[in-house]
Amino acid sequence: IATNEGSAVSIGIGHYLSTKKIPCIYMQNSGLSNAINPLISVAHKKVYSIPLLLLIGWRGSPKFKDEPQHKVKGLITKKILKLLNIKYVILRSDSDLKKINKQIKNSKKNKSILACLIEQGTLEKNNKNKKRNFYKLNKEFFLKSLLETLDKKTKIISSTGYNSRELMYLRDKYNLKNSNDFYMVGGMGHTSSVALGYSLRSNKKTVCIDGDGSFLMHLGSIKTVGSFANKNFKYIILNNNSHDSVGGQNTYASEINFEKLSQSLGFKKFYIIKNKNNLKNNIKSFLNSNSLSFLEVRVSNSKIKKLPRPTDLIKIKNLFMK
Repeated sequence: IATNEGSAVSIGIGHYLSTKKIPCIYMQNSGLSNAINPLISVAHKKVYSIPLLLLIGWRGSPKFKDEPQHKVKGLITKKILKLLNIKYVILRSDSDLKKINKQIKNSKKNKSILACLIEQGTLEKNNKNKKRNFYKLNKEFFLKSLLETLDKKTKIISSTGYNSRELMYLRDKYNLKNSNDFYMVGGMGHTSSVALGYSLRSNKKTVCIDGDGSFLMHLGSIKTVGSFANKNFKYIILNNNSHDSVGGQNTYASEINFEKLSQSLGFKKFYIIKNKNNLKNNIKSFLNSNSLSFLEVRVSNSKIKKLPRPTDLIKIKNLFMK
């Protein structure tokens, strides 16, 4: 089940209560912080004493080069686990599997949590699974059309994953300098909150570009937007029904009626774009709306190969704040 790490741990807890078997939960270390509350307040040895196996992708391991947001978390991942009194093993070779097997048995016996750290390149990639496109609208085409439509003073705050990297790529490819971007290279699920905070203290039009996975990660944040945002806040969800940048797992966002949901959350107007027909006019209608507006854009998965990554994040922040 592709979900946020805290929910995954909670599902695992329920699984154990039902089966008495140790659930195996996969997450990246970037999401370990999301899981701390159920790990400590429910599953911990001194609370309900529920055994769990955490398979943690160790992004930013000191042995490997990685992106700035992963490097910071990577350096303190072991310290976090120690602070939480969670035993861990590092999987680097076949011989480590024997150690892990022994530790799993101890975890079951002692009813404690065990973490297994897996560094980049340890496991072979599975290239057999092909990503499925649920929708047809080319994502690059939509983003290019959006950037060409925005006025110079507009501010964009975009979510982690491919969305921010694609914006960077398109600005460079087509020399699109109007408007200004803040790329949320980390903090999945927090894009709308950052955009809200900015928009409340600025008269500038603030466009939040979110993904369906990020939207679902911290769904409560969008209710805060619906209750407190001003009309200069414009929310766009790029819905491809998948976690595109981490394997294409289904988010099941295709089952959501975003029109009814957005209206119940406090948005005054809902727009939807499914194809190229009158694309720029539809974008303009959304941007020029005189009330709090929500736009769902049903797009295909990214087709751009070798997307760039933001590197000088301090520079990006300073340019955005000018």
